[in-house]
Amino acid sequence: MHIFTRHLSKIYTQPVLQINLSKLVENYRMLSEIIYPATPSAVVKDDAYGLNAAEVAKVLYEKAECRNFWVAHAAEGEKIADIVPEANIFVLQGIGDDSLELFQKHQFVPVISSPEMLLYWKKHKIEGIKPVIHIETGLNRLGFRENDLKKLNHRDLQIFGMVMSHLACADEKDHFMNEHQLNNFRRVKQKYFPDLPASLSASDGAFLGEEFCCDMVRLGAAMYGINTAPYRPNQMKNIITLKAPVLQIADLPKGDFVGYSATYRAADNRKLAIVSIGYGDGVPRSLSNIGKVFFESGKKIREARILGRVSMDNIICDVTDIEDVKVGNFGYLIFDDYTLDDIARDAGTISYEILSRIGKNPRFKRKYCSL
Repeated sequence: MHIFTRHLSKIYTQPVLQINLSKLVENYRMLSEIIYPATPSAVVKDDAYGLNAAEVAKVLYEKAECRNFWVAHAAEGEKIADIVPEANIFVLQGIGDDSLELFQKHQFVPVISSPEMLLYWKKHKIEGIKPVIHIETGLNRLGFRENDLKKLNHRDLQIFGMVMSHLACADEKDHFMNEHQLNNFRRVKQKYFPDLPASLSASDGAFLGEEFCCDMVRLGAAMYGINTAPYRPNQMKNIITLKAPVLQIADLPKGDFVGYSATYRAADNRKLAIVSIGYGDGVPRSLSNIGKVFFESGKKIREARILGRVSMDNIICDVTDIEDVKVGNFGYLIFDDYTLDDIARDAGTISYEILSRIGKNPRFKRKYCSL
């Protein structure tokens, strides 16, 4: 059945975000096969990239038997704790006074990234929990530098249950930083944590080979359908459909201007569709005069260019050559043939940002699909 559905006799005003949870599970399982024998884990931080961590964690826990989840903050972990009762929940930003009670209540596993946080953990450690130590290997973001590690005594080194780091350039297969960081990680791990399980890679590192997968891979963006290995065809299935209704069809006479700041002027007579979605819904303003909306016309999918500036609540697109677009029809901004990667490319940004921006928007009518 075609995803485009007409509603010629009805009026709609609200954009719709559809999330296919069955395809999400398929992506997780495919990634699990790619990284085998490493253990898969799911990154559901930022409310599962805006897709609702509770929904995502539930289906991964029940349908894909995922037992390891990563969040950024303990407050995010609390939202899924009762949904994944037998799973480990790792907290990437670590532990502090503002989250200690949640760690104590739910037995979250903190990622310790600095000497100061280690001191805090030693003062407030939770019985039965062995934190993850984050070591810096080249990204120069969070993590223990080797000078920090040299100051740890044998007892300090025994505190941890896993060692992790994060790759800077894993989306570029042949980038020199990949081998550089892998070698740094191996050397530091062998010197300080030879017996600990390790996690070096997120989604992009999963495609670099077995040596990068170590014991656990943190699966995030690829699981949500994003191509994290752009040097190869995307193996992941698109799980996002974003559509918005046409509110009005209007004529644009030759010489007239379109939108704020009058950035588009018609060279000839055109026909416009005003679509109920804008930057207030997370559509990047950089798509002004560049972006695309897609409509069903007969049995074909037709492209309509965005004209003028993207405004807060609306975009205006050119449907001159699409004869049967009517008020009540839906225009598609993301679907299987024009994915998150495609819209991000046209917007001059990354798929992660697009997904995070649209996913958390409260103005969408949200639908979760399972087969």
